[in-house]
Amino acid sequence: MQTIKKQWFLLSLVLVFVAVIFDQSDSLVKIGIFLKDNNCPEGMIFLIFIISGLLIESDQIKAGIKDIKSTVLALTVIILVAPMAAGLLCLFPIDTGVAVGLFIVAVMPTTLSSGIVMTGAAGGNMAHALFVTILSNFIGIFSIPIILSILLSFLHQEKELVIDQGAIITKLILLVLFPLMIGIVLRSKVFNPETLDKFKLQVINQWMIIGIVFISLAGAKHVLLGKGPAFFSILIVVSVFHLMLLGVSFLLVKIFRVEKGRCESIIFMGSQKTLALSVMIQVTYFNEFGIALLVCVSHHIVHLMIDGYLSVKMNRRLMVKNH
Repeated sequence: MQTIKKQWFLLSLVLVFVAVIFDQSDSLVKIGIFLKDNNCPEGMIFLIFIISGLLIESDQIKAGIKDIKSTVLALTVIILVAPMAAGLLCLFPIDTGVAVGLFIVAVMPTTLSSGIVMTGAAGGNMAHALFVTILSNFIGIFSIPIILSILLSFLHQEKELVIDQGAIITKLILLVLFPLMIGIVLRSKVFNPETLDKFKLQVINQWMIIGIVFISLAGAKHVLLGKGPAFFSILIVVSVFHLMLLGVSFLLVKIFRVEKGRCESIIFMGSQKTLALSVMIQVTYFNEFGIALLVCVSHHIVHLMIDGYLSVKMNRRLMVKNH
């Protein structure tokens, strides 16, 4: 069932992109701009993290806290390796907007949904994946403005990008940490965790992410059309970036001898990046770089495809070994 959900989510992202881009009447663009002007993306992000809080189990959090080595390795990839990989790629001649988009993706914390699911599908510890998700998103509140400022300082531009770190931190707290805490409290005090339909909640989250992508694409359509041929180069860039993160993750797992059952969360949580937050940062602070949105969406599609295949392959190897 989870595999089917992922396939439909991936297909929906592609369909939204095609529908908006090839809508010659621009009706979808008008709808998207209307929703954007009425703060719908912010409302959707707020709900996404409330639902994510509802999905978090306290026992899983406690179990995940004990695996300190795996936690440190995963956070190393998320916070340090990813920005370094993006910086290395931008040593090559890359469009400024693409570089900005790659930097935004690189400083993001890990995703709140697919990484946990794929960790479990590969035979890994979902509890630890969940803990890394919470911890990296909390750390991201403080690390994103600092690391993103450092990365952007290496871009030579006529127009200097000024980042209001206080505003970003405030927005991350209001749209990520606060609703996440609300969801956790609701789960423990209001709802019965055993009666919560996790699958439906995850589907709702995925559809709201699709809604955010639709609104953002509508606002950036004409910019993206002007950069049409660049789409294929962007796919190459984000694919190489993601493979770099996976490669370093596998290397760290081997160097520090992290056994099967624990290494999966390092691999998937370390390499995946949240789409909702990256879209929020791009739309709010870098709207003039419309192509940066394409980088964010492209990386999400690429990591779903690559990691989906990888999780299935790792699970098959585990089943063969057990037999």
